[in-house]
Amino acid sequence: MPQNVTIRISPAEAANETILKQRLAAAAKTRPENINAYQITRRSLDARSRNIVTQLQANVFIGEDFFDAFEFHPNLQNVANAQEVYIAGAGPAGLFAALELIELGLKPIIIERGKNVRDRRRDLAAMNKEGKVNPESNYCYGEGGAGTYSDGKLYTRSTKRGNILKSLQWFVHFGATERILQEAHPHIGTNKLPGIIANMREAIIECGGEVLFDTKLTDIIIENNQIKGIELNNDTRIKTSSLILATGHSARDIFRMLAAKKVLIEAKPFALGVRIEHKQNLIDSSQYHCPIGTERNQYLPPASYSLVSQEAGRGVFSFCMCPGGIIAPASTDEGELVVNGWSPSKRDGYFANSGMVVTVDEKDFAKYGFEGPLAGMKFQQMVEQKAWQVGGGLLKAPAQRMTDFVSGKLSNSLNDSSYLPGLTSGLLSEVLPKEVHDSLRLGFQTFGKKMNGYYTEEANVVATESRTSSPVRIPRNDETLEHVQVSGLFPCAEGAGYAGGIISAAMDGAKVAVAVKNFLKK
Repeated sequence: MPQNVTIRISPAEAANETILKQRLAAAAKTRPENINAYQITRRSLDARSRNIVTQLQANVFIGEDFFDAFEFHPNLQNVANAQEVYIAGAGPAGLFAALELIELGLKPIIIERGKNVRDRRRDLAAMNKEGKVNPESNYCYGEGGAGTYSDGKLYTRSTKRGNILKSLQWFVHFGATERILQEAHPHIGTNKLPGIIANMREAIIECGGEVLFDTKLTDIIIENNQIKGIELNNDTRIKTSSLILATGHSARDIFRMLAAKKVLIEAKPFALGVRIEHKQNLIDSSQYHCPIGTERNQYLPPASYSLVSQEAGRGVFSFCMCPGGIIAPASTDEGELVVNGWSPSKRDGYFANSGMVVTVDEKDFAKYGFEGPLAGMKFQQMVEQKAWQVGGGLLKAPAQRMTDFVSGKLSNSLNDSSYLPGLTSGLLSEVLPKEVHDSLRLGFQTFGKKMNGYYTEEANVVATESRTSSPVRIPRNDETLEHVQVSGLFPCAEGAGYAGGIISAAMDGAKVAVAVKNFLKK
């Protein structure tokens, strides 16, 4: 067996093969020439002090043959003639459910309202250049789901929900770099992820599965609390006894349809706020303890941050921080304004952005007259519609300089921004609920004390970041993973309130696929 060692080393030394091997040999209590091979299994950066170090875990092979700790041999078999399982949604949950079903010997049929990743790009370009929203193909709907064009972060704290390593190995199998298996906070990048998603789809089809684009789930046929079939595009009915519902956190038509059919769903707390955009070199300077305006060490990645505070009894926290990233429009309907962020694989852009959000719940919804299972969704819509109005339409986002946001002043001018549809100077107090606005004002000042340079007039506050998670939960049985009322209905991942990101959604999709297999055995 190889020796598993842990070392702390400077980033420059970690990039030097000779020095790295010497340090690994010392940790393994041997000489460098005795090492046949080694494999880094974990990599993280500790920048808490001025003495920045890289921490590495590695398997060191001394006098024995190398074996790959990340070796992966998926069972991609031909399921063309196997029992069919329908999956609504081609996001990470739906795709990983399909891959798991194939390994289990079942035929997945994915129905996706949006387009494939290649054709989807045209609709995203129309959003950025013309301010036009295609309600069926946008940053949220289409192959790969919301994650495809929103950064590709693969970090999750949901260690109890499934096999994180296997989920990452699937990504590597379909073209991601092996480095994501090592990184403490793995990231693929929006420029790389579409090709990987397309490879997944091709593998599913080659194994006999099906992926149907421009195909919308318009009804679920339920009799005696059992699924009997589904309706597609308002005209095609298909018999089925099971359905994996992986439609994502923005499929409001699905929430409305379930509510109209008296299928139990619940309003769920979610987080709402803004996007903050700084210059990346300012974040580098703050996190790496170097003078503002100087270039960071070439061996250091673009810096990120994670901030949290309690303000007036509410948590204020950063969400989906994108070093070297871009703010993008994530609306799914005309007359609503939503922003999100993403980074390319190298994270080498001029700006850094992050969501900064506050949790809202049923009490907040009720203050604005929203009650019942769709209360959170309606509250969310209300804020997004206000953002559209204050922004002036065409996906222009209302914004303030951070210092003006805190002081309640309309900004005479705004900083340059990565947001392509453009910014409009506006009072975000007219967009955000008072409780959210007031908590953010206090939070920005607190974060300025925690992080040098964070609170500055050189940062833009852009509204509105409102699709952090689903405002609805579709409850399911903890053991069978079926809906608590409807047999054969398997609510899954973000849209059902059981995941919060690419990896947690992927793991939930695989977990639900196993549950469907058990259901079909009955």
